Amino acid sequence: MEYFIQQTVNGLTLGSIYGMIAIGYTMVYGIIGMINFAHGDVFMLGAFAALIAFLILTAIFASVPVAVALVVMMAVAIVMTSLWNWTIERIAYRPLRGSFRLAPLITAIGMSIVLSNFIQVTQGPRNKPIPPLVSRVYDVWGISISLKQILIVIITVAMMAVFWYVVNRTSLGRAQRATEQDRKMAALLGVDVDRTISITFVMGAALAGVAGTMYLMYYGVTVFSDGFVPGVKAFTAAVLGGIGSLPGALLGGLLIGLIESLWSAYFSIDYKDVATFSILAIVLIFKPSGILGRPEIEKV
Repeated sequence: MEYFIQQTVNGLTLGSIYGMIAIGYTMVYGIIGMINFAHGDVFMLGAFAALIAFLILTAIFASVPVAVALVVMMAVAIVMTSLWNWTIERIAYRPLRGSFRLAPLITAIGMSIVLSNFIQVTQGPRNKPIPPLVSRVYDVWGISISLKQILIVIITVAMMAVFWYVVNRTSLGRAQRATEQDRKMAALLGVDVDRTISITFVMGAALAGVAGTMYLMYYGVTVFSDGFVPGVKAFTAAVLGGIGSLPGALLGGLLIGLIESLWSAYFSIDYKDVATFSILAIVLIFKPSGILGRPEIEKV
């Protein structure tokens, strides 16, 4: 039983990271109906921005409190990923917004390759490690729970609460929901559609920056290819939970993390991805809109 609980804790931690990335996918899809396949690489950029911030801090100051280092790393990651995603939206996606649906999708895949290769060329192809930032571990009734796991879960819940409040209780959220329902009507009613979409991209990128920092803190290493696999799994989480639903994205991320962790614990680790995507297929067969997704209403 202790082993099961331990793996559940590990799965919830990993799922929290997937969930934060998935919320970025689902926000962009909810507003403009586009899958931003470069979002996983924006997450990877966040990890590298946090890494560079840490190296600069340690080079300037002999000793930096861990809390200060983490806050600075997270702030730098948020700023850098937000700027990157804002630029991508303005240059690559906005000119194609009125074109056929495959054009933005192909462009997003192209941007993903560009970002991955850019980091590979500028930072090198090797793994980039950092010293352990948070190493304290608590023993709770035979279950080992590290402080970094607690931090990841708390930050994920806090970010989810903040974003849910913004989307459902603020004027920006009303503009986002209006843009989601009907962009032309929202523009006629005074909503700045371009600005709303840009802010949505920035919000999703900010979450990717936080997730990148948490990923770096948790694993202590990053590499240029880190955007692909977590990005695909986060997209899977968004679809599983119901793409377009913020709570659904987080729930999907937690489920993906739990499936991976528990399958690796009790079965062959080589088949954990097979199990994850098989469960996704089964869920979508019986509930095509995802666990918390709303069925699409066709406009007449």
